[in-house]
Amino acid sequence: MTIDARTALAEFIVPAGPAKRRTRQASVRWGSHVVTVGGDAPVRVQAMTNTDTVDVIGTAIQVKELAVAGSELVRITVNTPEAAQAVPHIREQLDRMGIAVPLIGDFHYNGHRLLTDHPACAEALSKYRINPGNVGKGDKHDKQFAQMVEVAAKYDKPVRIGVNWGSLDQELLTSMMDENAKLADPFEPQQIMYRAIINSAIESARRAEEIGLKREQIILSCKMSGVQDLVSVYRALAQRCDYALHLGLTEAGMGTKGTVASTAALAMLLQEGIGDTIRVSLTPQPGEARTQEVVVALEILQSLGLRAFNPSVTACPGCGRTTSTTFQELAKQIDDYLRAQMPVWKARYPGVEKMKVAVMGCIVNGPGESKHADIGISLPGTGEAPAAPVFIDGEKALTLRGAAIAEEFQTLVEDYIEKRFG
Repeated sequence: MTIDARTALAEFIVPAGPAKRRTRQASVRWGSHVVTVGGDAPVRVQAMTNTDTVDVIGTAIQVKELAVAGSELVRITVNTPEAAQAVPHIREQLDRMGIAVPLIGDFHYNGHRLLTDHPACAEALSKYRINPGNVGKGDKHDKQFAQMVEVAAKYDKPVRIGVNWGSLDQELLTSMMDENAKLADPFEPQQIMYRAIINSAIESARRAEEIGLKREQIILSCKMSGVQDLVSVYRALAQRCDYALHLGLTEAGMGTKGTVASTAALAMLLQEGIGDTIRVSLTPQPGEARTQEVVVALEILQSLGLRAFNPSVTACPGCGRTTSTTFQELAKQIDDYLRAQMPVWKARYPGVEKMKVAVMGCIVNGPGESKHADIGISLPGTGEAPAAPVFIDGEKALTLRGAAIAEEFQTLVEDYIEKRFG
C-alpha cells in the first residue's frame, strides 16, 4: 500500500471509542473501603434494593447479592422512622458478612426529619439521595433542603441531588412556564420542562454549596423515562456544570423493553463521555432476581469497552448450517461457568476478566472467530465432519471428538486460565 493510500484511509477510518468528560471527583466510603466517582475514576455501577428496609436481614441479604453481582454502590429506601432505625443494623449485618459496599439512603418528603432525628442512620449511610421536588412545598422547601444538606456536611457525606421528571418541583415549572408565556416567541413546553429539570438540579447544587457542602461531594442526576428526553437533558446538563453525573432511565420497564431502552440511552451518553455512575432501573419479571439490573449495567459498560468485569463469550446466532444445539448449550455452559467463578477468580487470577472465549457453530466463521479469541472452539455444523478444532492464542492447538466435547473444552478453558493468569 502506498503512503498516499494509507493517508487516504486514515482520513476516513477514525477509531471509535468512548470519550471521557472530566468532572469533579467524589468519594463514597464506608470505613477503609472507598469508591471514587467522577474525575479519572471508572464509571461506577449502582443498584437499589426492593425490600422493606425495616426487614434488616432480608435487606442485608439483597444488598449482599447486588454487591456480589457487581454493584459498587447500593441504594436503600429510608421512608419511615422504623426504616431509619433499621439502617445501622443493616450496616452491621453487612459488616459481619464482609460486605463493605457503601449504602445510599433514598429520601423523599421527610428526609429532613429522619436524618436529624436518627443520627445513627445518618452516620451509617455513605451517601444521601435528595430529590429537590420532594423536600417540602412553599416556604418549607428551602428550610427542609437545608436541614438535609447540613446533616450531610456535618457527617462529611456526599449527596446526589436527583431530579426526576415524575416529581419535578411544580412551583419552579409553573414559574418558568409563566415566564415563557410572556415571550413574544415562546419556547415549546417540552423545552421549558427540560430547562426546569436542569435548573432544579444546578440551583439545588449551588444552594447546597452555600449551606456548606463541598463541591466535590455533589453528584447530580436528571432522570427521564424517555430515551431521547434523557439524552437531550444530560447533554445540556453536562455543558452547564462539572459535577459528577449519575445516569439512569427512570421507570425503564421490564424484560426486553427495559433492557433495550436503558442500553440505548446510556450507551449514547457514555460514548460521549457523559456519566460517572449508572443504574439500570429494570422492573423484575416474576421470579427474576433483582441482580438482573446489575448484570445489564455491567454488560453495557463492558460492551462499550469502558470496563471489563467478566470474560466475554463470543457465540454465533445459528443458522441453517448449525441445526445442532450443541454450540448453544456449550456457549451457555461456558458463560455460566465463567460468571459463577469470577468472585473467586478476581483474587486468584488478575486480568482474567479481559479474557475472550469463542464458541462457534460451523466452518464459515468458526475458525476465524476462534483465532481472534484467547481460546475458542469451532463445533461442526450440519454435514461437517464430527470434529471440533480448538484454537489457543490464535493457533490451532488440538481437535476434540466424541460425546464429551463440552466437558473437555471446559477443562481446556480452566487449564488456560491457570497457565496464563495464575
